Amino acid sequence: MGKFDKLILKLLSGSADSNFSFDDLRLILLNLGFTEKTTGGSHRIFYKENIVEIVNIQPDGSKAKSYQAKQVRGIVLKYKLVSYE
Repeated sequence: MGKFDKLILKLLSGSADSNFSFDDLRLILLNLGFTEKTTGGSHRIFYKENIVEIVNIQPDGSKAKSYQAKQVRGIVLKYKLVSYE
């Protein structure tokens, strides 16, 4: 199992929302095909064709904020961006 698979399982489990690094959440979004746009500050905007929601994440130290992990998980589930059998 690769790093992305481990990260997506961690995200989907919902047990570590407050313990996600900013870089790991960013890696998940990029691997799911999102495009990253920098804002000139610490915020990063992610968007993907055919997905209405825009994801805005910014680091809290080296961590992502827990609500951002929840938001990404919601989008992954809503749009069925991953499938594990």
